[in-house]
Amino acid sequence: MSTANLAERLRERFAGASVVVAEPRGEVTLEVAAADWIGAARALRDEFGFEQCVDVSGVDYLSFGSDEWDTDVSSEGFSRGVEGKSAGRFRWGESPNAASIAPERRFAAVAHLLSCQHNQRLRLKTFAPNDDLPVVGSLTAIWPGVNWFEREAFDLYGIVFEGHPDLRRILTDYGFVGYPFRKDFPLIGNVEVRYDADKRRVVYEPVSIDPRVGVPRVIRDDARYQTAQGERAQREVK
Repeated sequence: MSTANLAERLRERFAGASVVVAEPRGEVTLEVAAADWIGAARALRDEFGFEQCVDVSGVDYLSFGSDEWDTDVSSEGFSRGVEGKSAGRFRWGESPNAASIAPERRFAAVAHLLSCQHNQRLRLKTFAPNDDLPVVGSLTAIWPGVNWFEREAFDLYGIVFEGHPDLRRILTDYGFVGYPFRKDFPLIGNVEVRYDADKRRVVYEPVSIDPRVGVPRVIRDDARYQTAQGERAQREVK
């Protein structure tokens, strides 16, 4: 079954859902409402032959589409904007500034499906209806192997998978505060740990380093020609 045929079948079967094909890679994404998440997953397994779910991940769309980096070419090379407190670059207790765009829907759960019999892959996606407490249904009853994947998404993003048999943290400490993959979690963390010789125990203290800037991977045009022109113009003025 070709990618085009799969996309057409999905549109016919899931009326009202969004089906997107990313070309030229041919990646197919089916986005459904949170109320249809479990039903769509079961139909994809039973009717479309996606017998395996290879991953479930969370996504935080806070600041999605905003950019603190200026990638325009100038005679002075490339510059970057690092002013303000954009997502991730602030201390514990602070909030992102207006540069971080507030999305209409913030948290999404994404399941990556595989059909060995049809040699097809599919991305199933849904948004949690409530940003304050993001909740979606657990897929463990359909694909039991997603148990730990959902625990990871809960641990890192705070997404609650309703119906999960044992939803608890899996990567961070049991007493960990916050969800480290959320965009409003400081990149420097909340606390640092050290051994106090006087108290003879490990103590937790506020972090002592300044917030840092995460550098995104940016593809830029070649600026050598514009830079050389600017330098030549400056020499002529002098």
